Amino acid sequence: MIIEQLEVGNFAVFAYIVGCEETGEGIVIDPAAEVDRILRIADNKGISKIKYIVNTHSHADHCGGNRELKEKSGAQIVIHQDDVDSLVNPSAFILQLFQCEGSPPPDRTVVDGERIEFGNEFLTVIHTPGHTPGGMCLYTPGHVFSGDTLFVGSMGRTDLPGGSMQVLLNSIKTKLLVLPDETIVYPGHNYGSFPRSSIGQEKKYNPFLSGY
Repeated sequence: MIIEQLEVGNFAVFAYIVGCEETGEGIVIDPAAEVDRILRIADNKGISKIKYIVNTHSHADHCGGNRELKEKSGAQIVIHQDDVDSLVNPSAFILQLFQCEGSPPPDRTVVDGERIEFGNEFLTVIHTPGHTPGGMCLYTPGHVFSGDTLFVGSMGRTDLPGGSMQVLLNSIKTKLLVLPDETIVYPGHNYGSFPRSSIGQEKKYNPFLSGY
């Protein structure tokens, strides 16, 4: 599996290019900005077709490149069903806060346990509400793309509409910390000391997860 982590835009957002080496088909997770750069790197890595644009949640800082990437690649937008409304109808406050444009509506919605397939690869949806009602992570053995659910040494904010500290902590405890310790964590922002971590490291060192 091809995995490329890119910091894009003005809010230290990590976008991810994930692709199938055998078929050249791939997806882009959270294309916040810099769409031409994303497409150029995907092409350089042998990804000739972007099948899906996958948003881990509906906040505009992660979805700001949806429209441009969809127009340039023909990819379908995918999001959890519980974040559809906030993706399509973001508040003016959210757009102003993140200085981003709104997204087109999704072409596909997903739920917990559903597979997002590209080429001969797939990622499994893990519904992790708390940052937003439809927040989700994407898992394949050895790797989890954790969006704004879990950061390196931290976790997502819960002070925006739809957020809940109790719900987010429960999502992390019951959905992520049960994954194998060696699972690499690819977060939604470059907020930590390192660009990625592991489930085992977060169990041991993340101050928000002490006692878990």
